[in-house]
Amino acid sequence: MKFTLIPFLLGLAASSPTEKRQTSGQYTMGFIGCSMAENVAQGYVANKGKHMWGPYGTGGLVVQSWTSPSSSSWGMFDKQVAKYGKPTEVWVMICIFQNPGATYDEVKQMIAAARQHAAPGAKIYITGQPIYPDNPTSCFLAGPQGPQMTVDLAKKAGADASLNVTYPGDFKLMKGEVQDGCHANTAGQSSLGKQALAFWG
Repeated sequence: MKFTLIPFLLGLAASSPTEKRQTSGQYTMGFIGCSMAENVAQGYVANKGKHMWGPYGTGGLVVQSWTSPSSSSWGMFDKQVAKYGKPTEVWVMICIFQNPGATYDEVKQMIAAARQHAAPGAKIYITGQPIYPDNPTSCFLAGPQGPQMTVDLAKKAGADASLNVTYPGDFKLMKGEVQDGCHANTAGQSSLGKQALAFWG
């Protein structure tokens, strides 16, 4: 009995490997976006998050800043890569100014560029910029419908099997968490950071 059980148990161990999160390493997740992504990163660091990079000066870098893989924005990203190594995960935040907004083709270009700058086979998360549930039209930079448009684009990308990206959910800011109609205050940064921790650890 002893001799028949041992191979059986060994077989079980071989066929049931422990599933490891892709998010296990420190600073193995990069991100791209604008000042809104910076707000998330600031809150993420403040809440002791260590998997994703901290802020690195992406203010004002809307979609069009990230569509070309040779842009100066990607040069900033690559400086982080030099520090931490090519990320095995990248979060793409779709950020816009009201004019020109963004197109789905531009979003696809961002994703393709992210794959070029990340580790082979990297997991890509995609979100819109934060929405404002109790004051939906508050962000003057993106325009009254802008934040929701970015969310809709992110959801469309997440549902597009050809892109192989994950839409984890909406980032949300409430009235008391906003300093100028768009950007997070300290409480808002903390809230966004906690949301990021819930999305990807």
